[in-house]
Amino acid sequence: MKDLINENLHGLQEEKGIKILFACESGSRAWGFHSPDSDYDVRFVYRHPKQWYLGIEDRKDFIELPINAELDISGFDIRKLLKLFWSSNPTIFEWIQSPVIYRQEDFFINGLRALVKDYFSPKVGMHHYIGLTKNTFENFLQGEALKLKKYFYALRPILAARWIAERGSYPPMQFSDLRPLIADRLINEKIDYLLELKATVGEGYLIKPDPDLHAFISTELESCAAHASGLSRKESDPSALNVLFQKTIGIE
Repeated sequence: MKDLINENLHGLQEEKGIKILFACESGSRAWGFHSPDSDYDVRFVYRHPKQWYLGIEDRKDFIELPINAELDISGFDIRKLLKLFWSSNPTIFEWIQSPVIYRQEDFFINGLRALVKDYFSPKVGMHHYIGLTKNTFENFLQGEALKLKKYFYALRPILAARWIAERGSYPPMQFSDLRPLIADRLINEKIDYLLELKATVGEGYLIKPDPDLHAFISTELESCAAHASGLSRKESDPSALNVLFQKTIGIE
């Protein structure tokens, strides 16, 4: 599959006349709880030749390939990505710490990673992860038969929110790195069981609701929301990102 992914990325470079600066896995295969039939969620950052950025007209700043059962590939132009980074978009911070990397230009990605502390906003991060958990909990974890994977789509982000509340820093991407935040033995045992099960069943596998996990998620939502309400939004100067942008596209 890695060869197929790299073939697609190479084809995009040739067809679009772009340079891919970074490409990684962004979904359950990077989070650490994929199923045997999980697709590959590939996200990438690219740049055009510098002349492309000098016109006054608006231009398309993202690329999406048709999604199929195995592959979901899409990417952002460097300027779009850096704007999202400036606004402390948590998804971008996840991409650059993905454990599965397909392509990487060291100058660009190391420069971006070095700026995380300057642009990470705890308030933005907490609201993002609380929102993900709340949406999953209210819309996908109700009823008598639930998709197993939805428990992890609620647990990972609420643990990320708790990480921010307790440490004030950007949370790790992988679920295993967030697990130490859970002290309750019963909850950990239930999660261990679901992880083992998910590794053997399909994406659509259904289970009965677990009252203990529901109570845990609900309590964490309430606690994290209370903490987030007391935070102030962090304002950041884009100068360092402008420098990185200009050097990466060849304008100095």
